[in-house]
Amino acid sequence: MNVLGIMSGTSADGIEVALATICCAPPRISARFKAHHHIPFSKAVREAILRISNGSATTAAEISQLNFLLGEEFAAAAIAACRRWRVPLNRVSLIGSHGQTIFHQGVPRPFLGAGRVAATMQIGEPSVIAERTGIPTVADFRPADIAAGGQGAPLVPFVDYLLFRDSRRSRAALNIGGIANVTVIPAGAHREDVVAFDTGPGNMILDALASHFTRGRARYDRDARLARSGKLIPALLARLMRDPYLQKKPPKTAGREQFGRAYAESVIAWGKKHRAKPEDEVHTVTVFTSLTIADALRRYVSPRVRVDELIVSGGGANNPLMMAQLAAMQPGIEIASSSQYGVPTEAKEAFAFAILAYEAFHRRANNLPSATEARHPAILGKLTIPG
Repeated sequence: MNVLGIMSGTSADGIEVALATICCAPPRISARFKAHHHIPFSKAVREAILRISNGSATTAAEISQLNFLLGEEFAAAAIAACRRWRVPLNRVSLIGSHGQTIFHQGVPRPFLGAGRVAATMQIGEPSVIAERTGIPTVADFRPADIAAGGQGAPLVPFVDYLLFRDSRRSRAALNIGGIANVTVIPAGAHREDVVAFDTGPGNMILDALASHFTRGRARYDRDARLARSGKLIPALLARLMRDPYLQKKPPKTAGREQFGRAYAESVIAWGKKHRAKPEDEVHTVTVFTSLTIADALRRYVSPRVRVDELIVSGGGANNPLMMAQLAAMQPGIEIASSSQYGVPTEAKEAFAFAILAYEAFHRRANNLPSATEARHPAILGKLTIPG
């Protein structure tokens, strides 16, 4: 099957579309990456996503409208990508759309006095995608895992296991998107041996600082230009490293609820109070991000598994300072890019949701309970058939 994967992450910088050719079934599934296309969101759409995701005042009407608008955006991105690749839509059998997360609370909390509730919401109406493209669409992957007692995240480790397991080498797949997450695959691992969790912030805080200090001219710190012109602020780094999330043992997930706008604003406020230079704040947060990843590997992975290779993907893989810091903090571990395994760093998550959709379409469980804490394997995703 030719399958499209569509992804919009916590950074909300745009839509990633990946084309995969997939056949067979685990453990002999064959998934080949074919092509990738990126379409940025307009300023208005991105601002609406970030505002609603950060918990600002909104209405049910606005969320509903954005849900359908993003469905149109995802459908248009799929059509544009296929046109660019000269792949007719009728040659695509399936679409897997992650949607845009606007809220995720994987751990149950008290609600309305009626017990503890976990909840998640990804928008980007799949009925619109299926209707506009004429292609069956699988979306809304996270709720089934939560219904099974899991945290609804992380989901990509299922794909990491299929792509990167090795009979002799222990590998860790690290994705540095808005949030950073790691999948640890011991040598010769079975599904239940895989460990995965969110280490903490990825690019989320950095993107917010870059946008603030450039007054919106930059969405992120391209090539770490700001960070490389600054220096470390030890007091700020020490303050950031005391965040309670970093002390929590896995499995665990993070998002804007932990490291979103409020967190970035607290860093900016600290900088104003202590008269810190913008470039020094960005440098320090870049080091902080690298350190949280390295510290998570040291605390929660190294005592159980000796990692031979770290395979990095996501936007952070293109940050030279972050990658240099990671290399310095991980002596003895080979660091590679997912591109070296045939999957471009920026396309890996979209590629992953193509595979997750393929498995759901064939009614096969596509979560990893060892990563999400679900009580049992579950089929994630809801299928929409076009008229």
